[in-house]
Amino acid sequence: MSAVVAFSNFIEMSEDMENSEIINVGIGFATGRKNFKKVLNSYMYHLDESEMLKDRKIRLHLFVSYDLNYKNTKLEDYTSINPSILERFESTNFIGDEDIARVTEELIDRKIVEAAEAHLCFGNGYAVRRNIILYYALKDKMDYILFMDDDEYPMAVTANDGSTLWSGQHVIESHINALKFADVTNGYHCGYISPIPSIEFDNILSEETFKTFIKALSNDVLNWDSIKSIMQNGGVTYSDKNVLINKKISLVEEVNGAKFITGGNLGLNLKDLTKIYPFYNPPGARGEDTFLSTCLAGSTVKLIPTYTFHDGFSIYNNLLQGVLPTKLKKINPLESLEIVNRFYKACLGWVRYKPLYMYITHREEYGEIIQDMRENLQKTLPQICAYFNMPEFNNILGELEKFNAQVENHFNEFERAKALWKVMTTNLIS
Repeated sequence: MSAVVAFSNFIEMSEDMENSEIINVGIGFATGRKNFKKVLNSYMYHLDESEMLKDRKIRLHLFVSYDLNYKNTKLEDYTSINPSILERFESTNFIGDEDIARVTEELIDRKIVEAAEAHLCFGNGYAVRRNIILYYALKDKMDYILFMDDDEYPMAVTANDGSTLWSGQHVIESHINALKFADVTNGYHCGYISPIPSIEFDNILSEETFKTFIKALSNDVLNWDSIKSIMQNGGVTYSDKNVLINKKISLVEEVNGAKFITGGNLGLNLKDLTKIYPFYNPPGARGEDTFLSTCLAGSTVKLIPTYTFHDGFSIYNNLLQGVLPTKLKKINPLESLEIVNRFYKACLGWVRYKPLYMYITHREEYGEIIQDMRENLQKTLPQICAYFNMPEFNNILGELEKFNAQVENHFNEFERAKALWKVMTTNLIS
């Protein structure tokens, strides 16, 4: 072998080694709010502080799946991002409904999926936008994808002698570092993560009645003890000082066949396609992160010591401009119809996804669980309607019956969606 050829081969090997060390990280927002741009800016400013992007082996890519109908927005509300922010990304993807339809048609034309099953490609409701981001990230050969919510900010709040203490959080950096040794990473949440307001019990609604109502809707994630604690704090979840100080990464253990994660402050390692699953929720329901949790038995899932502040009632947008309140507002349902509506919609979401979740994780006791739900709702809904002055809460019982009747269909749909994803992802690398 000549010296010239040998040197040429050495250069090629060096370039391959250098390229193999490059980590392509997708930042994904499934959003319907123009405020997402301020949230994105905040994450990027924290990246500047950590100097992670000075390491040229880490390359960021932006994936935004937008919903124009949610808040009556237009495309420019998502694409008109500050150029100084955009220049930090190697590529950007803005994905609308027409793009989802186009990708679906391509999958049908290539005979990867059949037209009759095309609706399963990307799922229903909230799952659609997460799945299209996941699909684009796989297609563009991302190593990791990080899902950030448009109402969660990279900061933590702790309670301190009647006041609040705030600290910035290096969310993106923490996920990237932890994903080197995990299949899934999930951070903590503080702020208004629960839609359940602070309730002052009276002769119309007793604590025992409300407890029975919540237990009827609860599952292995949602339980009365945690909810009562949040209610006692005025609807606020404060960050744990020990988590912030010790910065300990822990394994998420399996509970009844699920390793629980949340849809935001979430990282997925995309290097092993056998561990990639779709988000799913029954039509009209929520729980896409909970159902993904039921697929993770064979995955290494790590809880990382990094918080995001959930602005669930959109009352603290000024946090992103540096306005840090010394006290957080108590969420009083009697002061705002919007608060009651949010709680009502959350209850609908819970009752719609609980049948399928229980069917997956508690199959043997499923009939008994549904009967207990039915009886407890019948017992408590009159008081719930009276307390909130909202007869619509009676709809919850009908939704239980509807989703119970469809539970086997939804289970089969979920199983088929997972099978289709295996086919789709295999074709992406073939």
